[in-house]
Amino acid sequence: MKTLVILAHPDIEASRVNKRWKQELLQHPDEISIHELYKQYPDWNIDVVREQKLLEAYSHVIFQFPLYWYSYPPLLKKWLDDVFTHGWAYGSNGRKLQGKKLGLAMSIGDKKENYLPAGSVSFTVDEVIAPFKASAIHVGATALPHFAVFGASFQVSDKEIDQSAADYIEYIVQHR
Repeated sequence: MKTLVILAHPDIEASRVNKRWKQELLQHPDEISIHELYKQYPDWNIDVVREQKLLEAYSHVIFQFPLYWYSYPPLLKKWLDDVFTHGWAYGSNGRKLQGKKLGLAMSIGDKKENYLPAGSVSFTVDEVIAPFKASAIHVGATALPHFAVFGASFQVSDKEIDQSAADYIEYIVQHR
């Protein structure tokens, strides 16, 4: 089963983590397809029918992005709003995502310890991504456990990024 990775990074070339993850994903073309939203839609005019057909072709989809203000990058949010339509993704006739596995792969700028109830963020990552999980459930999909790397903005080393890239592939394979 091939996995679709929907990559949503507004400046992938300036990214350390997401750029490295993309390089690793490209090493597995028989197993993983990459769909870059910011590259595909620089004008933000999303071809909804095309995107829906793309999703219909895969049963395992990973959304890869940097966590922005405790949410998705804006184009990914727009993409979800536009593509997950009533009558297609949900509603009495909206069953196209039922049974699919949906996951998140996130680079998080802050330290892991800050994403604890006693940390400076005061919420866990699972609490922050609750809207994604609720959306997956609403459309009849399975929300997979998330994959994340912390400290992307300032503290993660190149060695740790390389290890995270290998771990990311393992995550994808493990959750198919």
